[in-house]
Amino acid sequence: MKTFIAIASILLCLTLPVRAAEGDAAPFDTDLQRLAEILGSLQYLRGVCGPNEGQKWRNEMQSLIDAEAPNGDRRKLIVASFNRGYRGFQQTYRTCTPAANIAIRRYLDEGAKIAREITARYAN
Repeated sequence: MKTFIAIASILLCLTLPVRAAEGDAAPFDTDLQRLAEILGSLQYLRGVCGPNEGQKWRNEMQSLIDAEAPNGDRRKLIVASFNRGYRGFQQTYRTCTPAANIAIRRYLDEGAKIAREITARYAN
């Protein structure tokens, strides 16, 4: 559950003073793209293996977009990352397997780590 809270906290903290100007890249964009890819992966994998979370991870993604990249090229890159994560696992897993559960745990941990690092480095 801590990993959920950590990922949610990054989404709440992303109205950072370092926020990029329209069309410019923020120094944490690579991390945001990775986080978006993780969210896409979780949206698919948790749907196959997890409890009935519905659109939880897609909603988290929308919060990320709303906070950091409401339009433009940054938005396109972040959305493409989410879709890449989702589609990558969609092509691999049709049912839940032990490997899928391991991937979920690893992505939750990695997402939490990215969230902590971005928050520690760029939040007030």
